[in-house]
Amino acid sequence: MIATSLLSLGLGGLGAGLAYWLGFPAPFLTGPALLVSLAAMAGLRSSIPVGLRNACFLIVGLNLGTGVTPAVLHDALRWPASLLAMAISIVLFMLLGTWALRRMTGCATRTALLAATPGHLSFVLGLSLETGADLTFVSAVQSLRVLMLTLLVPAAVALFSDADLTMAVASGAPIALVHLGLLTALAAGLGMIFTRLRVPAAFLLAGMAVSVLGHGSGLTPGAAPRFLTYGAFITMGTLIGTRFSGITLRQIGNAALSAVVLTGGGMIIVLLASLAVHEAVGLPVADVLIALAPGGLETMIAMSSVIGADPTFVGFHHVARIFLLSFLIPIALARTPPVSKV
Repeated sequence: MIATSLLSLGLGGLGAGLAYWLGFPAPFLTGPALLVSLAAMAGLRSSIPVGLRNACFLIVGLNLGTGVTPAVLHDALRWPASLLAMAISIVLFMLLGTWALRRMTGCATRTALLAATPGHLSFVLGLSLETGADLTFVSAVQSLRVLMLTLLVPAAVALFSDADLTMAVASGAPIALVHLGLLTALAAGLGMIFTRLRVPAAFLLAGMAVSVLGHGSGLTPGAAPRFLTYGAFITMGTLIGTRFSGITLRQIGNAALSAVVLTGGGMIIVLLASLAVHEAVGLPVADVLIALAPGGLETMIAMSSVIGADPTFVGFHHVARIFLLSFLIPIALARTPPVSKV
């Protein structure tokens, strides 16, 4: 287990270095995700320990809070427009995605619905087991969709905005070690409470909440050390790649076209919605695009720090998306015929 994790992280670090050298957008996230995914698809076992995963999320969360400004409260008055756009996008994504998968693959309606659901992966996979949907197909499509969005969203941001995607850490005074230790301890405790309450992305949101309070009040000024920030993003990218461990190339091939269609259609919907919100209320296109992109909750929230977007805005929308899906998916499943047993 330890050797597998070290090999996975080594590949992630190599992927980050190559992506940075080649000038990829968000290299410390996209590079590890791509290289580890390819290695896992080729049959290499890959994994990240739960403890390291939680520590990674906690560090990313702490780093997100350093950019909180009073302007966030003023901008919150314009959030209802983007929340409405998010809700409409999700419904369109589920309806059109389910229809497309049914036409393309002939799979059962419930299998198509769960494969087309934009996020909430653990909930979706659990429902796949309970409802008799094709778990292998759903898992492969969802894993590919998350990987594709991780790679495509930075590219889309680069095309539609002037955001800096080199992931260079802004120069400034580093946070005092005593303050970093205090924030880390408080975030770890809050993360455990959130985990018991089954809050999604518990440690990431806990780190972000504690950091927002500390930096917003001025009690804990300063940015996290670079080595922690870069290490956390490399670990997160590696974690995305480990989703493909145990999935065969044949399963990937069967799900690839479906994932491409879902990802491409989803990006078109999100881009149009983001441009509409920008025109209506003036919110930055890059912020809205990341807030509405139906990728992994932790990944998309972390992506906000890559481009200097408002992490509170992005985080609120992605948590809202998860809760909205928690209501929409059971309602949609209740309106679909059960999977026939042969």
